[in-house]
Amino acid sequence: MADVPYRFERDASATELADRFKSLEAGGETGVVVSVAGRLMLRREMGKLAFGTLRDSSGSIQLFAGRNWTDDFDGFGHLSLGDWIGATGEVVRTKTGELSVKVSSWVLLAEARRNFGDKRHGISDVDTRYRQRYADLWANESSRQVFLLRSRIVSWIRRWLEDRGFVEVETPVFHPIPGGALAKPFVTHHNALDIDLYLRIAPELYLKRLVVGGFERVFEVARVFRNEGLSPRHNPEFTMLELYQAYADYGDMMDLVEQMVSGVALEVLGTTEISYDGRPLSLAVPWERATMSSLIGIHAGVEVDIDTPIDELRRVAADVAGLEVADWWGPGKLLLEIYEKTTESELWGPVFVTDYPKEVSPLSRDHRSRPGLVERFEAIVAGRELCNAFSELIDPDEQRERFLDQARAHAAGDEEAMVVDEDYLRALEYGLPPTGGMGLGVDRLVMLLAGVDAIRDVIAFPTLRPEAGEGGGGGDGGGGSHETS
Repeated sequence: MADVPYRFERDASATELADRFKSLEAGGETGVVVSVAGRLMLRREMGKLAFGTLRDSSGSIQLFAGRNWTDDFDGFGHLSLGDWIGATGEVVRTKTGELSVKVSSWVLLAEARRNFGDKRHGISDVDTRYRQRYADLWANESSRQVFLLRSRIVSWIRRWLEDRGFVEVETPVFHPIPGGALAKPFVTHHNALDIDLYLRIAPELYLKRLVVGGFERVFEVARVFRNEGLSPRHNPEFTMLELYQAYADYGDMMDLVEQMVSGVALEVLGTTEISYDGRPLSLAVPWERATMSSLIGIHAGVEVDIDTPIDELRRVAADVAGLEVADWWGPGKLLLEIYEKTTESELWGPVFVTDYPKEVSPLSRDHRSRPGLVERFEAIVAGRELCNAFSELIDPDEQRERFLDQARAHAAGDEEAMVVDEDYLRALEYGLPPTGGMGLGVDRLVMLLAGVDAIRDVIAFPTLRPEAGEGGGGGDGGGGSHETS
């Protein structure tokens, strides 16, 4: 590849040419000479003529080469599909009506030594698509569109929040102790300090420190990490939108979530009436609101709540939900497990499932009228949790007791339970105003709006089991505080 240039001066894209010359008639010439660049994805020869499809990041344009006007016409005919080339020539429309660049000169920019699969069907093997995303993006236009959609969604959300006074911030990825969610962390070691550090499972506690510091509305589009299994909706590293608003509660968070999700759907799809998994789904405001206990009654056919005797909750968990009940599960944990096993996947929604047990919500504020519950909700859309939110616990003494309860649960065998965070407690002692907080799974929102059912289809490089001879892999995310599980 010694003759490959160091740069190429491109002055037009495929889409720009299509827009500029859309009214050019068949057989028409423009006299306009352009330089285009991209991959050669199709090619056919007809004696002294050759045609190719050049694809760039915007779309495709036909290349029209001829022995009588194209430099190194024979070399053009020997290009491989997938080769990167630059081409210069006049913009014309062929007699068959195809907008084209009539190639006067061309140059090889990069050689494709591997092909992109069948030219009609692209790459169909799922494992190959995930491992070789660089090939998948060229071979399967649908994959490219998903990631373009993802970019538009995240960009719109950022602008929408900023327009409402939210400030984007960045918080540490390395945490001295795991916290902010109920999940098993990844651990690493810092040699210079000789300490273990944990990849963040949530940015929550640092974002609320910033609210203590006077940032009244903050958000972060955060990469988070959970040392958990893989599934169609879980990857060990995933993206979460987390935000906090001073002087607000979980009711305000419900309003924000439904407005934001319906708004981004309208922006990127042009409608709030979508189809997912072959079923209609309306994201229009307002969304349904219902308590966890009431939904269990509807979908599991049993009337249970936080005040149900624990022996009855254990019986329902075992006999109705088919759960293997751990000795350390209290009423709140039992109620949550019954809900997740019997009800959550049945909720097409969207619905805000409200009023969670205090036992499983260590960072949520007590419900103002129901002892044993907290002001927490999860938004369930198409049978999956999309976001988790609550009125934040602001009392440092109560927070310490919750942390100690979590520590006891951890000692009893709950690997996802939190530990006591003394610095966060110190921050609360400086005063956290009434605050509403929310964490939304960006990957799951993209899945919903893109109409795909596997998280790996919306993560460019998902976690995979290593191939033979490889030393690493790539993955899916889980549950607890403001996380989405």
